[in-house]
Amino acid sequence: KRLSFLILFVAFSITTVFGQESATQQQIDKLSGQIQDLLEAQAQMAKRIEAQAKEINELRDKVNAPKTEDYANAGDVKSLAEKIAEVDRKRQKDNESISRQIENLGKVVAGAPVRNRTPVVTPKNTEDTATPDVPQKGYYYTVQNGDSWGAIAKAYREQGVKITTAQLIKANPKVNPDVLIVGKKIFIPDPNAK
Repeated sequence: KRLSFLILFVAFSITTVFGQESATQQQIDKLSGQIQDLLEAQAQMAKRIEAQAKEINELRDKVNAPKTEDYANAGDVKSLAEKIAEVDRKRQKDNESISRQIENLGKVVAGAPVRNRTPVVTPKNTEDTATPDVPQKGYYYTVQNGDSWGAIAKAYREQGVKITTAQLIKANPKVNPDVLIVGKKIFIPDPNAK
């Protein structure tokens, strides 16, 4: 009986050991599979890290590399200098042409008959425009294109008639002092006449 009990015990122990070994083997296999999955994932991560490191290095090289298309080389500078020189030559040629045209216009103006700004002097008819503050003697002048009160007074002063613009305007109270009408006659008083 003891023997059978012992055999039974040994058989049971062997079965238990085999069962435990089997369970342990399954756990080992499972852990082995998980380790294998982790190793594969690690290998994939290593590949991704390597690819990203390569991409970062390429970007770093691009950032640090001088951009040749953004910088002028010696040929570009020389070409630009030639273009600037050409523009300057054209500018000088234009200046010379303008100077010649101005000289030609000056010759034409110098050769043209000069409009005589000397006023026509006629005796004053005192009945028309006599005013108590204005001398009774003077001259009539027909307004011409481009005349002004100041220009007329100056022309008469150059002929020896001492007249101011204010005196001229005062002697013509019916004439708008802001507008001289071409062809209108105005009176030029002669303060020297008595």
